Amino acid sequence: MAFRDDDLTYLESHGIPPLPAPDEQGFVENQGARIWYASHGSGPTVILLHGGMGNSDNWGYQVPAIVDAGYRTVVIDSRGHGRSTRDGRDYSYQLMAADTRAVMDRLQIHKAAIIGWSDGADTGLILAQETPERVAGVFFFACNVDNSGTRPFEFTPVIGRIWQQHQKDYAARSVTPGDFEALSAAVEKMQRTQPNLSAAELAAISVPVAVVLGEHDEFIRQEHMAYLAETLPDATLSILPGLSHFAPLQRPDVFDDAVLAFLSGVLR
Repeated sequence: MAFRDDDLTYLESHGIPPLPAPDEQGFVENQGARIWYASHGSGPTVILLHGGMGNSDNWGYQVPAIVDAGYRTVVIDSRGHGRSTRDGRDYSYQLMAADTRAVMDRLQIHKAAIIGWSDGADTGLILAQETPERVAGVFFFACNVDNSGTRPFEFTPVIGRIWQQHQKDYAARSVTPGDFEALSAAVEKMQRTQPNLSAAELAAISVPVAVVLGEHDEFIRQEHMAYLAETLPDATLSILPGLSHFAPLQRPDVFDDAVLAFLSGVLR
C-alpha cells in the first residue's frame, strides 16, 4: 500500500526521512552568503529547490527516487535557509537564481532540469528566464508569477504542522538558530511583491515547463496555474487529485511519478 500522510500527522510524529549520504557536499560563496549544496548519484543532473522557510531535507522522499531512476540529484539550501547563510540585503528570486548558478558553476554543471517547490519554483523559472541555456526544463510546483495568483490565507492544522517542522529544522541546521522569525519576515516581504512577471515575459521563456498544483493547494489559485500554462510557450498543466501545497510529503509516490515523467521528457 502506498504511503499517505494527507494531514501530515505522520510528519508531526516522525519527521521527514533524512537525505541519503551525499557523494559531495559543501558551500559556495555568492553575493554575501554561503550557500550549502549536496550532490547524490550520477547521470543527467536534476536540481531540487525547496520552498520558503524550508530546507533541502524537505526532499527526503524525492532524492532516493530520482537517484534510483538514474539521475544525479543536487539539493541546495536557499540563502538564509537550512545550512546556508544570508546577509542584510533584500530577498529576490533573481538573487536566489544567481545562488543556484553559483552552485552549478562550482559543480561544473552546464545544464540541469529544475524541480521547484513553491519559492523554489519561482527561482527555477527566473533561472530559465535569465539563462535558458543552463535549464533543460522546470517542474514548476505550486507558486504564483504575480500577485493575482494567491488565495487569501487561512490557517489549517496541516499548515501548522509543516510550520512547526520548519521551525525545528531551522533550529537544528542554521548557524543563526534564533533568527527564524526574522527570516520569515524577510521572505514574506519578498513574496508580497515578487515575482511580477508579465504575460510578455512569460511568453519569452523558451524552456519546457511542467505546471503542477495539488487540487487543494492552500495558497495558489488553480486559475492562475492554468493562465501560466497557457501563456508559457512550452508548458503543460497537471493537477494532483486530493493533494495540497505539501504533496511531496503527503503522497510521495504520486508526486515522484509526476517528476520522473517530466524528467524522462526533458533529460534524454
